[in-house]
Amino acid sequence: MTRSLSSRTTASTAAHDDRAFELTVCRCAASEVLLKDQPFRKPAVLLSGGETTVTIRGKGGRGGRNSEFALAFALGIDGCAVSALAADTDGIDGSGTHAGAFADGTTVQRLRAAGHDARQVLARNDSYTGFEAIGDLFVTGPTGTNVNDFRAIVIG
Repeated sequence: MTRSLSSRTTASTAAHDDRAFELTVCRCAASEVLLKDQPFRKPAVLLSGGETTVTIRGKGGRGGRNSEFALAFALGIDGCAVSALAADTDGIDGSGTHAGAFADGTTVQRLRAAGHDARQVLARNDSYTGFEAIGDLFVTGPTGTNVNDFRAIVIG
């Protein structure tokens, strides 16, 4: 059975560059909708914008702040009926050829099946390699406009 998405959406803009804070807000909001139908009933779309930051810990990893956000978010939604896109409107995430990445409740499992441990990929700051292996990079090419980074999270 196909269900259409609700026309009700919410939007927020990050007032600071902090991936951990944005991850927490997005995970908590998605959890509330998924488990309690609050403050919105499923299906719902949550939107957020603003540039997050990445602390580089690994060596030789590829990716950018949006694909890194998507991978970290995937760890928090593993097994859940949640999908997300994290991307940059200029079409370039970090130094890669991608704008960002898609993640959902199957991302961690599909990475494992492709021979990648999601936590290790994240620790190496190598989200590009992980998402490339499962075909979930979001590639637009350069768009010529740089409005903002954004995240779209679909729940239910």
